[in-house]
Amino acid sequence: MSNICLLEQTLAGNLSFNKARIKLIAGFLISILQVKTVNLTEIATAFPGRAKEESNYKRLQRFFRFFELPYALIADLVVKLLGVSGPWTLTMDRTNWKLGLTELNILMLGIVYKGVAFPIVWLILPKAGNSNTDERILLLEIFIDLFGVEKIQCLLGDREFVGKRWFQWLLDQGIDFRMRVHENYRVANGRGTLVPAWLLFSTSGVDQMLVFPSPRRMWGLELYLSGCYLGKGEYLILVAPNYSQQPENEFKKRWEIETLFGCLKTRGFNLEDPHLTEPERLSKLLALLAIAFCWAHKVGEWKAKQQPLKIKKHGYLARSIFRYGFDCLRRILTNFDHFDHFDLVGWTRVIKILSCI
Repeated sequence: MSNICLLEQTLAGNLSFNKARIKLIAGFLISILQVKTVNLTEIATAFPGRAKEESNYKRLQRFFRFFELPYALIADLVVKLLGVSGPWTLTMDRTNWKLGLTELNILMLGIVYKGVAFPIVWLILPKAGNSNTDERILLLEIFIDLFGVEKIQCLLGDREFVGKRWFQWLLDQGIDFRMRVHENYRVANGRGTLVPAWLLFSTSGVDQMLVFPSPRRMWGLELYLSGCYLGKGEYLILVAPNYSQQPENEFKKRWEIETLFGCLKTRGFNLEDPHLTEPERLSKLLALLAIAFCWAHKVGEWKAKQQPLKIKKHGYLARSIFRYGFDCLRRILTNFDHFDHFDLVGWTRVIKILSCI
């Protein structure tokens, strides 16, 4: 597989790792896109080169066990691939699963971009249940250390990501946010009396957003509220530090991180397949998946310009942009070892995309 050298050269231009590490990462990317699983045994079978599967598997194990991965370089590559200088809308969410008796949580921060979130910072939480305020603050502090608070246009989060100390910290940092809160939280009505938040929106029609033009007191904080009745006894209630005419349109972008999780799991790389339970090793795996995901999505954007995706009768694309690029890369790589069928022109183009040119 001589053409892998082009991929190695491109990675070396973006990641200041030694030759052996670059070679392994290149092999991992080629393998993961072919086998569609993060199971290391399966990846080892598709590794380029003449080494035996057992040797490839041991190389992967040593990488995840011993290599100190500089995550700042990965985050920088993600931003380069994104191609948007910011400030960015960020979305925060958590996904969890159970391996045997081990509970795992990934607390993720993503940059909202074209219907999906690009993974930028994450924490592996070896526990069940929600994240806490300290963990959320740590996640944001890592991002701020890397890019600066001025790169945050707005932070989006669902009902898990609430709390007085958390909101106060965001306010102290000058971070704008749109957070969904539970409908039974007590907020000040027009007379200053604390009532359950849903009462403020009980007269709104279904999906008819009501936005209050002045802040209301909640937990001793002055926050702008908006909300509506969703039907079946459920309300959507949002809080923010600043007034916005259409906060619901901004909040909808929160779901783009759910799309990312779907791509990392069943619609792409089957993230729940590995038997890695040690947080640092799982974090390294996520770093490599971040590169693979961003590459596939950017290839999908390029493909969509050459041959636009069909729109089905229900109004949605026949395939997602990620899947379009993912399938394109897989088609090229499936024929990697068969030179007569290998798409050298296509390979050169997708490598150029990865080089951020």
